[in-house]
Amino acid sequence: MAVCIAKLVVAFSLLFMSTLLVSAKSHTFARRLHPLELGLKKEKLSHLHFYFHDIVSGRNPTAVRVAEAQMTNSSATGFGAVVMIDDPLTEGPEMSSKEVGRAQGIYALASQKDASLLMVQNYVFTEGKYNGSTLSVLGRNAVFSGVRELPIVGGSGLFRFARGYAKAKTRTFDLKTGDTVVEYNVYVFHY
Repeated sequence: MAVCIAKLVVAFSLLFMSTLLVSAKSHTFARRLHPLELGLKKEKLSHLHFYFHDIVSGRNPTAVRVAEAQMTNSSATGFGAVVMIDDPLTEGPEMSSKEVGRAQGIYALASQKDASLLMVQNYVFTEGKYNGSTLSVLGRNAVFSGVRELPIVGGSGLFRFARGYAKAKTRTFDLKTGDTVVEYNVYVFHY
């Protein structure tokens, strides 16, 4: 009888342990991966150069105010305004230059003391090698600084696992219309 009970205890123990092992393998929240398991090869650094056209005037603006605070119009900095964008990205500074993508997202006037924007946008590329790939930007843009740095926090397509920064420099700002052309130099690590 003692042998029978011992065999039963061993059988239940094995069953219990195998259930735990199967459960642990099939229902884990996180696990380590080697980059090759996702098809990732050597990391590279790319430089992209383009022009961002923020068009707030005319019949087809690419930047539209979608929200504002009660105090926005009386604020010296426009604090509280939120603008939705679908701005063209071009090879050259002229609007007639070849379009290479779009900047889609929002910017909000986020400072009560100076003209600074919170930028939340995706650069959606539509031409060449990067067609269909995106880069994501999330950061502060002090628009009256000569050159601004914005963090690249991610991407998709050929820019999976992207990280880097974008240097923005205003090329033209039309005081009458508010339309702006900004030159971007983007430096990004990706696979």
